[in-house]
Amino acid sequence: MEERILNVLKQTFGLDQVDTTISQQTCAKWDSMNHLNLIISIESEFDISLEPEEIAELKSYYSIKSLLEAKLK
Repeated sequence: MEERILNVLKQTFGLDQVDTTISQQTCAKWDSMNHLNLIISIESEFDISLEPEEIAELKSYYSIKSLLEAKLK
């Protein structure tokens, strides 16, 4: 799952490299428009639908991973 999340982040933000420390605070390209693109990519990659409350919580690699682990149990 980790590699899939990192690949989605890399593709969404057009970065050559990302690691598990990426967050809205550390990535200048993580703006509101790219946040929406990220949500769409996550939903597509993992075949899930996210609720508005869940979307608001996705602010870092770790928050994405935690949410996906809970939803994909």
